[in-house]
Amino acid sequence: MKSITALIAAAAISCPACTGFSPVHTAIGNRQLQTPATILSMSTEEDIRRFEKAARYAGPGENFVELKRPLGLVLDQDDTGNVYVQTVAPKGNAARAGTIKEGDIVTMCSATFGDQMWSTRGVGLTRVLAAIRVRSGPTVSLVFESPSQKKMKGAEVSRQAKAAREARERAQAKRDELLNELEADEKRIKKAVTCY
Repeated sequence: MKSITALIAAAAISCPACTGFSPVHTAIGNRQLQTPATILSMSTEEDIRRFEKAARYAGPGENFVELKRPLGLVLDQDDTGNVYVQTVAPKGNAARAGTIKEGDIVTMCSATFGDQMWSTRGVGLTRVLAAIRVRSGPTVSLVFESPSQKKMKGAEVSRQAKAAREARERAQAKRDELLNELEADEKRIKKAVTCY
């Protein structure tokens, strides 16, 4: 009975989809579907950036601002292609919003129409200005990230990557332990069979 339990546990742990650290693949007919990854399952900053770029809506706690045109902002671009607020016009629409500060990074911009947003991380000033210009309607929605939020997010990404790595190591150690136990049980069974 103990060896069957160990076998089932080893099979469950060796299944990458059961660990929560890899995407789950599902077959429907002859098509493979992949469930979307969560931030916890990602291990590198590049993976998290890719995940953020795929987001189509602002998350909770993000500085989401809907501004009427003209925005009352002077935007610029840094070396990595991120667009940031260089100046907030004192009596402009952005100043009236009260939540936008100089140095804030524009992380998302509203799509041409509808409620969806797209990530502006690393796309450059030209694309962001074009998106603002072609937006239908009198308002543009933007999501801003302050430099301190960026540092906190970087620390959180590092913490999550470390937690994911440690969880993988624990799962591998448990898998190895169960496989060793299974091998020991198999040896005992073979020994018992040869005695009879």
